[in-house]
Amino acid sequence: MDNVVVEALVRALAVGTPLLLACLGAILNERAGVVNLGVEGMMAVGALAAFAVASASPDASLWAAVGAAMLAGAALSWLHALATVTLRANQFVSGLALALLGTGAAGLLGKKFEGLPLFNKVQDWNLGGFVVSPFTVAALLLAGALAFYLNATRWGLTLRSVGENPAAADVLGVNVGLVRTLAVLAGGALSGLAGAFLALSYRASWADNMTAGLGWIAVALVIFVGWRPLRAIAGALFFGFLYYLQFRLQGNSPVPTEVFSAMPFVLVLVVLALAGRRGQAGDAPAALGRAYVRGER
Repeated sequence: MDNVVVEALVRALAVGTPLLLACLGAILNERAGVVNLGVEGMMAVGALAAFAVASASPDASLWAAVGAAMLAGAALSWLHALATVTLRANQFVSGLALALLGTGAAGLLGKKFEGLPLFNKVQDWNLGGFVVSPFTVAALLLAGALAFYLNATRWGLTLRSVGENPAAADVLGVNVGLVRTLAVLAGGALSGLAGAFLALSYRASWADNMTAGLGWIAVALVIFVGWRPLRAIAGALFFGFLYYLQFRLQGNSPVPTEVFSAMPFVLVLVVLALAGRRGQAGDAPAALGRAYVRGER
């Protein structure tokens, strides 16, 4: 029984790691008032960039691969910042376009990497008999760091003020556009880091559609956890356990595998509906999804 519990926790942590990293990035975006639905695309390009660098040679640096993934995610998110912050385009439309662009570009450019070996993978750590990825440890530390940043630092409070009342922040001398742009770039980097985990640790390979909808779940997870980084840990573990349960049940049930594959996505809709009924959507930043134009009310 203990082995089953440990296995379930390890698997939930493994699948929950990219969810947590991507969710933290989305929380950072949205706390600044910018919705970015392109998480799936940024994760995909991050995974491809990480694998491309890591598979270049046996001596390739894994740190360089991780850095490339974060840079790729940030670079793609810059397009979203340009469209929504500078040009004031619709944030939802821009995010959807970013998701399609990222997954499409990664699938096309990644064809030559399919089936190639990964010379080096990120080795798991054995912490007192409990085996976890360094990415998992980093994700947990980042959740705590982001919670502290948003709630206990001047810069975090400034970012939150931009998401709540950008006009008031502007009056106080805050560069609203710069704060939002930096938040979007940082969120993109975290999504790229989530992709790096998939390519360098979890799967240690490259395949088209390797993100498998995790980015969309991460976007929904932001609402589920009420835009709170520490709650995101529990939310990511919960959905990670659902993925584990999906694979455990597939081989022992007459139910078609498609039903189990859709289970996490169906539950996303359920928990979002429940969150809406509880009024949790009211925790959203007041200016979320709205472009800021100086002088407009």
